[in-house]
Amino acid sequence: MKIKKGQTLELEVSDIAFGGKGLAKVEGLAVFVDQAVPSDCAKVRITKKKKNYAEARVIELTEPSPLRIEPPCKYAGFCGGCKWQFLPYDKQLEYKQQHVAESLEHIGLVQDVPVHPAIPSEQVFGYRNKMEFSCSDRRWLLPEEMGREDIDRGVALGLHVPGTFYKVLDTDACLLQPELGNDILEDVRVFIKNSNAPVYGLRSHVGFWRFLMLRHSAARDRWMVNIVTASEDRGTVQPLADMLTEKYPEIVSVVNNITSRKAGIAIGEYEILLAGESVLTDKIGSFTFEISANSFFQTNTRGAEQLYETVKSYAGLTGKESVVDLYSGTGTIALYLSDSAKTVIGMEIVESAVADAEKNCRINGISNCRFILGDIKDSFSRIDITPDVMIIDPPRVGMHKDVVRQVLRTAAKRIVYVSCNPATLARDLGMMKDHYKIREVQPVDMFPHTYHIESVARLEKM
Repeated sequence: MKIKKGQTLELEVSDIAFGGKGLAKVEGLAVFVDQAVPSDCAKVRITKKKKNYAEARVIELTEPSPLRIEPPCKYAGFCGGCKWQFLPYDKQLEYKQQHVAESLEHIGLVQDVPVHPAIPSEQVFGYRNKMEFSCSDRRWLLPEEMGREDIDRGVALGLHVPGTFYKVLDTDACLLQPELGNDILEDVRVFIKNSNAPVYGLRSHVGFWRFLMLRHSAARDRWMVNIVTASEDRGTVQPLADMLTEKYPEIVSVVNNITSRKAGIAIGEYEILLAGESVLTDKIGSFTFEISANSFFQTNTRGAEQLYETVKSYAGLTGKESVVDLYSGTGTIALYLSDSAKTVIGMEIVESAVADAEKNCRINGISNCRFILGDIKDSFSRIDITPDVMIIDPPRVGMHKDVVRQVLRTAAKRIVYVSCNPATLARDLGMMKDHYKIREVQPVDMFPHTYHIESVARLEKM
């Protein structure tokens, strides 16, 4: 059978592939089916056809898998935030562990490495400490809303339909954030709709209101509200800030980021403080962090502590070791290891992240951490110690080959590799396996109801 785009097929899903799509085989060709799980029998439409695979979406579930559960969120299947709500959480963890193990074996050609069961998130809902909602001058309708005359097709404040920049759902509530965040979201929506300022058009690039970002401190149960607008107009946004802080004593910071850039990124060219403090304070373990509107912080605070505890365990520190932390970001891992190491040197290319890391050290009274600003592949020579332990926590794309070569030349006794992408983890470990023994890998789930998984690998010099 020759498969082509637009074709309708009936098939049975046999597995879940990395990326969260169901996997079926049609005469040996892999077909990746969005929103499908193993044992689903479905009528699907081919949306993409390549030489070695095809992609499809479900038109009708002719026989739903017994694994399926009813998602608690009405936007499940339409919103890009969490695509796995129809899977029981224990099954999600099984598939995540499987994806890590399969990536190591098939991509890195790394054999016989123990991949432990994934450490579950302490919270399955309400775990995100940061949410970004987009404004749009036109609302994207759910299927049951199509054709209804009582549905307002105007302003939307919510989350995107996956793979699109202009389709925004008018999201009543997101179950991934604490409940108070949904109350704030609704109040901001009402205020925006009743204001005289227009909502930003994602195609026309005309309008005022652009994004709402909410940050939550898990340790202190306090909130930051970041209102992102296309221009500065304090007379329009200040009443919103005043209303929110009067209604919710939990809100300790309201800021206004202003950006005229067309890119759909909720980061301002500059920022105005409207109420309260300019930062939010949170804790990971015993360490305190000040978080500004645009600074990086792990989105699952309690999950981050589990992740860093795993890193600390794998590092095997006794207080005498020198540690180098590559891709150190805002210094969270460096700080977390500081009480168990002789010295920690972080390396990071983003200047604002290094400034945050140094500030976090001062806040916590830490004197044995320092940070080198620069591109890691060009800055290795600035490390003036021979590290006993190296921590590597790269972005999703993994390490540059030049960085891998320099890591191998450094020859640290132990390496702890932290990854948010099983594919690049496997690739990079494959490049190091002739020099380091890969002892074990521990997946840590920080993103329930998504296919994303963090992993920590422990390597020892041969």
